[in-house]
Amino acid sequence: MTNLILAVLAFLVSHAIPALKPVRGALVARVGERTYRALYSGLSLVMIGWLGVAYARAPHVEVWAMRPWMMWIPVLVMPFACLLLVGTLTAANPLSISGSRAAFDPARPGIVSITRHSLMASFALWAGTHMVPNGDLASLILFGLLLALSLLGPASLDAKRRATLGETEWRRLAEATSSLPLAAVLGGRTRLDLAGIGLGRVTAAAILYGLLLLAHPWAIGVWPLPV
Repeated sequence: MTNLILAVLAFLVSHAIPALKPVRGALVARVGERTYRALYSGLSLVMIGWLGVAYARAPHVEVWAMRPWMMWIPVLVMPFACLLLVGTLTAANPLSISGSRAAFDPARPGIVSITRHSLMASFALWAGTHMVPNGDLASLILFGLLLALSLLGPASLDAKRRATLGETEWRRLAEATSSLPLAAVLGGRTRLDLAGIGLGRVTAAAILYGLLLLAHPWAIGVWPLPV
């Protein structure tokens, strides 16, 4: 368990670097933006690998017993996490992390009508729902860490995008969105843009979900469906 705790602390320290502007600025000035990004990406992969190995080797300390109904929680919620992840990779979103360079239309926000931080929401759903059936201490440490980072991340992303876009432009684009999923829809500030999300993304999310189910026994060693 000590190795897992050390891995968690190292992961937190490494991810605090971008938040420390003087430190980040000094590193970028010394090695350049491109080299900094490459080095930081490599460091992140090392930290993730350390976390995975430490988690796999941690002793099983039960906090609560797993009940069969608990397995339904991630099974039912993960399709939505997959849709948010697909949306992150394919939809334009100048307000947060996005894999698309296309122009963003606030009148047709697509996945952004659900939340402007779809990647963070996807990770939060994944980590939060997996804590339910995994009631051992190591799982709670790992998934709790990832859940906390996913919940704290949007505030940092908002601050960065405000600085990049400027206050006026950020407010114009963010006005009809929300950090909390569906808060803007329920508050009447926007509509759920199903057409903008599109059948293609829903289909891709369903395929991703199916692949995750099939890969789960091989990668994790546990069949995820409650049978």
